Amino acid sequence: MKKKFYTCKYDKAFKEIMMKKENFNILKKVLETILNIEITNIELQPLNLNTNNIYVRGKEVDLLVTTKQGKIEIEVNTYYQDYVKVRNFCLITNIYQNEIVVGEDYNEDKNIIQINLNYGVKDNKYKRIYKVRDEENKEYIRNLTIYEINMEKYKELLYNEDEEGIEKNKYLIMLDMDLEELKKLKKDKVVLDYMEKIERLNQNPMFINWITKEKDEEMIKNTQLRKAKEDGISQGISQGITQGIHQGMDDGKKEVAKSMLEDGMDVEKISKLTGLSIDMILQIKNL
Repeated sequence: MKKKFYTCKYDKAFKEIMMKKENFNILKKVLETILNIEITNIELQPLNLNTNNIYVRGKEVDLLVTTKQGKIEIEVNTYYQDYVKVRNFCLITNIYQNEIVVGEDYNEDKNIIQINLNYGVKDNKYKRIYKVRDEENKEYIRNLTIYEINMEKYKELLYNEDEEGIEKNKYLIMLDMDLEELKKLKKDKVVLDYMEKIERLNQNPMFINWITKEKDEEMIKNTQLRKAKEDGISQGISQGITQGIHQGMDDGKKEVAKSMLEDGMDVEKISKLTGLSIDMILQIKNL
């Protein structure tokens, strides 16, 4: 069985690489590919948000840096759901709010940018750029911009063997490529550095244990959310799964258990991850 290779599709992998100063050359190329501008003077910022907003209280952003070109937040959305864009908007508006210092002149030249690296989004566009405008398309807030990046659409360039598109966007595409795919890219120092770092990360037992647990929990949560929404209780999702969605949650757990069984996962481990009894899992297995 082929060993799972974890790419920067997972926020833990993305942060492990991009938050280290020695890898800012990789981050710089990723940002430049998305924003189409030169990025200079990258400095890492604290990830915790100081906010009373219950939607994002206690939330860490995936990555926040200041550059000469402005403050840039990056979110890696491995399992995209509709509620994600609301949560992310709350994050960037809190960051924007924190930039306004009482008693100081408001500086509209200080750009605030959010980049969302989305996986599983249903969209045929590679990139969407959002700004705050009025009905006549006049900018209302000039220095706030949100970039929604369809990562799987970019990866289609690889499958379509679009050499020009691959070369132009390789620093973005490489974030979700395994080693065999990475070997097909035209190599430069940044690509080689990234290959070395992501391969080394996948050889780290502590990282593998952590990300495997996170991936299983995320899959369970998102299956439960999707099932709950299908049952007509999406409002409960946005509020953190309130009372009244227990049936949807149970059905979601059973769907996850079924998928895990199909992947050959051990019954006891499935029981531990989903909270379902071993008897229930055996019933699902025998259906």
